[in-house]
Amino acid sequence: MSGSSPTESSPDGVDLRLPLLQPDCAASTKKVERLCIDDMLQKHCGEFGRWQLRHFVLTSMAWALEAFHTMVVIFADREPAWRCSVGSADGCSAGVQSVCQLEPGSWEWVGGAGSSTVAEFGLICGQKYKIGLVQALFFAGCMIGAGVFGHLSDSRLGRKGSLLVVCILNAIFGFITALSPNYWTYAVLRILTGFSTGGVGLCAFVLATEPVGPTKRGVAGMSTFYFFSGGIAILSGIAYIFRTWRALYIASSIPSVLFLIIVLPFVSESPRWCLIRGKMGRAMKTMCEIAKMNGKNLPAGVILALDLETNESKTEQESKEAVTGSLLDVLRSPVTRIRLFLAVAINFLCSIVYYGLSLNVVNLGTNLYLNVFLNAVAEMPAFLITAVLLDRFGRKPLSIGTQWFSGAFCIVGALLNGYGIWKTVRMVCGILGIFGMAGTYNLLFIYTIELFPTVIRNAALGCATQAAQMGAILAPFIVVFGGGIPFLVFGVSGIVGGMLAFYLPETLHRPLYDTMAGMEEGERFALMS
Repeated sequence: MSGSSPTESSPDGVDLRLPLLQPDCAASTKKVERLCIDDMLQKHCGEFGRWQLRHFVLTSMAWALEAFHTMVVIFADREPAWRCSVGSADGCSAGVQSVCQLEPGSWEWVGGAGSSTVAEFGLICGQKYKIGLVQALFFAGCMIGAGVFGHLSDSRLGRKGSLLVVCILNAIFGFITALSPNYWTYAVLRILTGFSTGGVGLCAFVLATEPVGPTKRGVAGMSTFYFFSGGIAILSGIAYIFRTWRALYIASSIPSVLFLIIVLPFVSESPRWCLIRGKMGRAMKTMCEIAKMNGKNLPAGVILALDLETNESKTEQESKEAVTGSLLDVLRSPVTRIRLFLAVAINFLCSIVYYGLSLNVVNLGTNLYLNVFLNAVAEMPAFLITAVLLDRFGRKPLSIGTQWFSGAFCIVGALLNGYGIWKTVRMVCGILGIFGMAGTYNLLFIYTIELFPTVIRNAALGCATQAAQMGAILAPFIVVFGGGIPFLVFGVSGIVGGMLAFYLPETLHRPLYDTMAGMEEGERFALMS
C-alpha cells in the first residue's frame, strides 16, 4: 500500500492506519512517508547513538554467559595434581609420570575427589576418552540448539523471547549439572546445556545488531566477540575462587539468573522482528524511543514499511527473484559451489584450532587459571587489529595471514618437549595461536556473508556455521591425546586453512550481490577487466 492511497478515518477524522505514538511522535496531517528501518535509522533516528550503545552493551552481555557455560569444562573436567598417600611410599614412586602406573590406594588427588569430574568419576587411563566425549556432546547440543532457536527467534518467540528462554534453560541445566550423581547423568546434562547455549550467542548477536544502522552494523557485529572473551577471563577468576567442580557449576550459572532479573527487562525487542510479524505499533514505538534518546526527531507522518513495500517501481517478477533461493542453487552454480566448499572447510579447520587451543590449556602444565585468563586477553587485541585492517588490506590477505600466524606458532609448540623453560614457551605459543585464530574468527563471519548473494546467503552461512560446530565437536578428542600431538594438529589445520583461503576471491570494495544472475555477471565482468 503506497502513501498516496485513500486513508481510513474515524468519526473524529484521525487516520486509523497510523500507529499510536509517543507524544513527541504524534500523527499530523502531513503526507505519510513509508520508510524501511535502515532508511529511518539513517535519516531520522541515528545509526548508532546512545540508545543503540546502551542496547548493544546490555544485550551482548549474554555472550559472557555463553562463555561461562562453554568453557567451564576447562576447570571442571581438568585432571588435578596427585600425590602419594600417607604410608604408601613403597607402592608410589616419585619417578612415575602417570597414576596409571601406580597401585590403587597408593596415591590420592590433591584437593580431594570433588575437585573435578575426572577425580570424582575416575576419568583416567582407559576412561580418559570420556572427557573428550562429554565436551564433544556439549558442542553437538550447541549445533542442534542453534538451529532450533534460530528458527524460533525468527518466528513466534522473537529475538528477546528466545534469549529469555535460553537463559532460563541455561540456569536450570547449570544448577542441575552440579547435582550429577554419575558420569552419564553429567553427560546428558551437558548435552542439554549445549542445546540452550547454542541459542544464546545467536539470539544476542541478532538482537544487538538489528537496531544498528547499515554503515555501523559491521563494526558492531565484530565487537560482540569482546564480550565472549571477557566472559572467559571472568570465568578464570570465578574458577580460582570456587575450586570444586560442583560449586563452580553453581557459581557459573548464577550470572544467567542475574542477567534475567537485572539486564533483560531493559532490553527491547528488535523492531525488525516486530515489523515482519505485523506489530507495527510496537516497532514504531521502539523507533521513536531510539530517536528520542539519540537526540533526533522522528517527524510525524513517517511510518515503517517492509523493503518491498517502499519500492513501488519493483515489479512482481523482480520481487520474486529477489527472495528465491536455496542450498540447491548454491550447489548448482560452479562459482558458489566452490566458494561453499572452501568456506565450509575453512570454518571447520578454524573451529578445531580455536576451541582446541582453548581446551588444550589443561595439557600445558602451567598455571591453569592464569593461562586461561591470558588466552582470553590475547583475543581482544586480535579483534581490534582485524577490525582496523579489514578495509585496508582486504579480507583474503587477512584470512590467510591470521591462519598462518596461528598455524606457525602451533607448529613451534608441537616441537617443544613441554618441560622446564620450554613449558612456558609452549604456553606462549598457544597464546599467540589463539591470538591469530581469534583474528580469523573475527573476519570470517563477514567474509562468508560477502561471498554469496542475498538469495542464498543464509543457506550458505548456515552450512559454514554447522561446519564450525563440527570442528568444535572434534576438538576435545584431539586435546585428549596430550603432549605435542594437539599442537601439531592445530598447526597443520591453520596452515591448510590459509592455503584454502588462497582460492577465495577478494570481496573488499566489491558489490554485495542480491541474485545469482547478478553475481555471475559481476564475476564474468571482473575476469574480463
